[in-house]
This record gives sequence, structure tokens and C-alpha cells, in this order.
Amino acid sequence: MDFSGPIIVAGALVGFAVGLTGMGGGALMTPIMVMVFGVNPTAAIGSDLAASVFMKPFGALVHQRAGTVRWDIVRWLLPSAVPAAFGGVFLLRALGDGDMLQQRVKYVVGAALMLAVAGMLMRIWLDRRRAATDVEDAHVAVRPVATLLIGLAGGVVVGMTSVGSGSLIIVMLMLAHPRLKAGHLVGTDLVQAIPMVAAAALGHLLVGDADLGLAATLLIGAIPGVVLGALVSSRVTGSAVRWALVVLLTGSGLAMLKAPSAVVLLACLGMAVLGALASAHGRRLTPVAAPAEEPESERAAV
Repeated sequence: MDFSGPIIVAGALVGFAVGLTGMGGGALMTPIMVMVFGVNPTAAIGSDLAASVFMKPFGALVHQRAGTVRWDIVRWLLPSAVPAAFGGVFLLRALGDGDMLQQRVKYVVGAALMLAVAGMLMRIWLDRRRAATDVEDAHVAVRPVATLLIGLAGGVVVGMTSVGSGSLIIVMLMLAHPRLKAGHLVGTDLVQAIPMVAAAALGHLLVGDADLGLAATLLIGAIPGVVLGALVSSRVTGSAVRWALVVLLTGSGLAMLKAPSAVVLLACLGMAVLGALASAHGRRLTPVAAPAEEPESERAAV
């Protein structure tokens, strides 16, 4: 059966979510390819990374033009992130081979998705805390050791799972540089992700995991999806979309970990209720003359 059409549609939906929320696409696309289209986990990871190499420059260009890239932080991330992402590919292959490898990779991706959920929850909390305290500062000094460690940890996770370039790393940057402006966080994370993801994609290509035809099919839908998501981002409540993604990633992660259906359902329901309560609380705290949604340049992490 030819899955090209459905894969293009899936790529468009993921691209739309990326453009709308600023999160990375790997946390969505990899589980979709594995659970919906039956793609081997290693092939799904490699193909998603190959597609991301061509997607991320679109958002990076937006941030470069807006001046929201902290190049000093990028320079401290890349020395550890790039080799770690490349090495993560071979660390993944050390888990075994054949069906055993594919099953273990599912567990690794499931764990990474749950980390992404924790990262998104942390980011929602940190965003609210930063908004309440108004501590953003574009001139925060870089922390070299912490930044190198962020690159190392993030690179390994991305190389092994394709998850993390837009969800985990940005949260670690927020924790290491709590006063850094939101736009600078997103722009910096996005720009450093280009060589990091390219290194991971190269590693998967060398070991034969990346399916370039599948990656190209994804891009047919993903690129216009990203553009459309960015265009409508100012008209949609970002908080509601993020909570919807938290529910989706929770279900996907637990399913990859082979959790019982009842556990998956209860966890998703719990996240949905938590999101509804958090959104209601946020509306009560928002003044009548609320500021506009964050500008498009701060949502363009692809």
C-alpha cells in the first residue's frame, strides 16, 4: 500500500504544530511514523532527522533577521552537542540488532517522549514564572560549563531518538540562563540545532537508518505546514495548543513503553484536566488589557 499521501498529511500536521508552538517536530513525527505507519523505529528516527535538517533553517532565518540569536551561547553549545549527536547514533546501535534493537529503540524513544513531556511542563511553569517576575534580559552572560553539559546531554538524546532539539534543550537553557529573553532562548536553540541535527542525520545515514525518500515525502507536507502554523500563531491561544501536545506526547510515550491501555487513558485524562485547570487559573490572573501573544519570531523553532 502506498502511504505517500497520508505521510504528506502527517508531515503537514506536524509542521503546523511546530510553526504554531515552537516545539521540535521529532517528538511528534517519530512516534507517528512508528505507531501509525509501521516504520522501523531506527528508520523513523533517521528519516525524521534528515527531514529536520531542511526544516530548521526556515525558522533560523526568521530569528537571525530578528536579532534573537545569542551566538556566544551557540558557540559553547556546539563543541559538545555536535559530536554527542553523532556519537548517540552509534550508542543506539550498541543496544543490539534485528528485532531486539527495534524493540529496545521503542523503549528509548518512549522514555525520551516522557522526558519531552516533563520538559514541556517545566517550560510552561518557567514561562509563567518569568512573566510574573519580569526578569528577562537580553544581555545575560553565558555559563560555559553548564552550556557545554547541556549540549552534551541534548546531543546524545537527539542522536539516539530525534527528540529533544526543540523541547529538552530549550528547557535546560532556561534553567541555566533564567533571565534570558524568550525570543533569544528559542532563536539560540534553533540555530544550534541545525549542525547538531545534521551530525545526527549523517550518523544515521552512515549506518543505513535514514530513508531519504521518506524524509523528502515528509518535507512536502512539513514545510508548508510550518509556514502556515507560523502565520496563524498570533490568532491561536498558544497555551491551549501546548497542553494539547502534552496530552498527545504523554499518550505516545506511554504507548511506546507498552503501558496498559487503562494507564495511557488515565494519564492523558489527567494531563487534560491539569491543562484545563492551569488555563482557567491563567485566565483569572490575566488583566483585562492583556498583552498580545508572543511574536511570530519567538514561535519559529522548527
